[in-house]
Amino acid sequence: MTYSGFQIRHLSFHGNDRKPAIVSFQSGLNVVYGASDTGKSYIVEAIDFMLGGKGPLPDIPEAKGYDRVLLAIAFDDRSETTLLRSMAGGQFQAFEGLHTSIPDTAGSPLGEIHNERDESNLSSFLLSKIGLAGKRIRKNARDDTQALSFRNLARLAIVNEEEIIQKRSPLSDGNYTANTANTSVFTMLLTGVDDTALLSRQGTSSEEQKRLAQIDLLDQLIAEAQKRITSISGSRDELSDQEDRLAKAMDNRAEQLAFTEEKFKKISTKRRTFIQRLETTNERYTEIATLLERFNLLRQHYGSDYERLVGIREAGSFFSVLEQEVCPTCGASPDHHDSTAVCHGDVAVTVLAAEAEMQKIEARQSELITTMTALKTEAQSIEKSLPNMKNSLRELSIEIETIVSPDLRKQRATYKELADKGANVRQALGLFSNLSDLTSRKAALERQNDGGSNDAASSTRLTSTVVAPFSELVESVLRQWGFPGVDRVHFDTNAKDLIISGKPRTSYGKGLRAITQSAFTISLLQYCADNDLAHPGIVVLDSPLLSYREPDSADDDLSETNLNGNFYRYLLGLGSNRQAIIVENMDPPSDVELGDRVIHFSGMIDEGRFGLFPH
Repeated sequence: MTYSGFQIRHLSFHGNDRKPAIVSFQSGLNVVYGASDTGKSYIVEAIDFMLGGKGPLPDIPEAKGYDRVLLAIAFDDRSETTLLRSMAGGQFQAFEGLHTSIPDTAGSPLGEIHNERDESNLSSFLLSKIGLAGKRIRKNARDDTQALSFRNLARLAIVNEEEIIQKRSPLSDGNYTANTANTSVFTMLLTGVDDTALLSRQGTSSEEQKRLAQIDLLDQLIAEAQKRITSISGSRDELSDQEDRLAKAMDNRAEQLAFTEEKFKKISTKRRTFIQRLETTNERYTEIATLLERFNLLRQHYGSDYERLVGIREAGSFFSVLEQEVCPTCGASPDHHDSTAVCHGDVAVTVLAAEAEMQKIEARQSELITTMTALKTEAQSIEKSLPNMKNSLRELSIEIETIVSPDLRKQRATYKELADKGANVRQALGLFSNLSDLTSRKAALERQNDGGSNDAASSTRLTSTVVAPFSELVESVLRQWGFPGVDRVHFDTNAKDLIISGKPRTSYGKGLRAITQSAFTISLLQYCADNDLAHPGIVVLDSPLLSYREPDSADDDLSETNLNGNFYRYLLGLGSNRQAIIVENMDPPSDVELGDRVIHFSGMIDEGRFGLFPH
């Protein structure tokens, strides 16, 4: 194997009726910096995507209207190729030459998935260009091998802002089942020897075959669990902390929710009481109106009867002054009148009866008037109270509908959201526990099959002797950068990670993890190029100097050091056959002359370039 890398010249985005968004790069150092949300990290994602990463590209508002991407690449053999791909993903088209506009002619199709039996895919094309075509790497404890894919190399050259601070080995992508393959790729780059000559172990006993079958099943279960875990945001420790925070938040929210529900219950009960009172009052008012209407008819009836009786009395008085004539009732002549006999037509008796009846009617009329007066007074009182009751009811309804109910719904929704998040976190932690159990069982089976060596076979090639020169280079790089407290750097072949001054790399704060991850990635490029070993020839780092302004702790604060400037000065010394693309939020140091190697996204319409896409 010999070093024969490539370099990115242009990255451009295209769409109908949209001005192309183009970013150009040169050999050696390239720096993209500027305001947040201007598309800097999108460049990293797009480069990875155009080198075979899975699609689609993230859907961001600034990219609306763009649907295709071009990546122009210059290879060490002096050939030039431009790759075209839909932003939705899928296969590629390859065109000769460097293009920033979509060619009119059709390109050569390249599949997006590596296939060792069909070389018409991007991975095979890139591997052939850098001298790694047809290579194989070890993938498990049984010494089974798989074809090398360019994606196995890409993760060692392109590090996004999430990966750069992860608490795990630079060789690990979080997928336990891929650790053996990742280690084999690293070993191949350091030694120049792949695993083609490695033979799978044969002639196993029936017991060992059973264990191998169990390992295969566990591999499938682990892969499935790992696939689900990759969709989870955060590590196991972060999820545990998140679970604790969610539990506390749910307790606080439950108290608030209980208070609001009690308030809602009280106001609702009060409103129901007002509604019942209003209904009862309205029914009484209707009843009074009906009674008054009936009593008016009764009063008219009493008046009519009274007037009739008055007429009888007046008529009787007229009869008393008339001469005696034939009795109008019985027809007796005056000579036969008997003053002692009771006659049905006795006018005096009739008058007396009429007067007695009049007295009764007068008494009843008096009672009726008193009753009607009381009812009218009650009706007037009800008429005065109804508006106040309706206003009070309206105010309670408004309070419930505009304040209490929305607040209650919001709190219930928030509580449900927290509960759902808690359930998701518990489920995620369950996946981690399940994965830990599966990997432990697999490790136990592998120890039995390997005679207690576990993954020793895969580690035999990655020895301290092999990795020592690389570790020395990392130490030299960190010293040149001014990394604090560098004493000695060595690579732990068991942890598959750097030990810096006796301290595991993963035990540093996230800022220093970002810097040491960057040192690992850049040193690997330098080591391979200096020793004429195969490597893609580029590194792409997102936010490597995060700690400079965002320290995790006092030990993580490098603001008083010149590491920032030393970092860029070192990269300015990269050979012309190597390329580094650095994406940062912070401005490059003023004491380092970067010239045209800097691309600045201002985030302001009237100042320079706004961002990746035209604003």
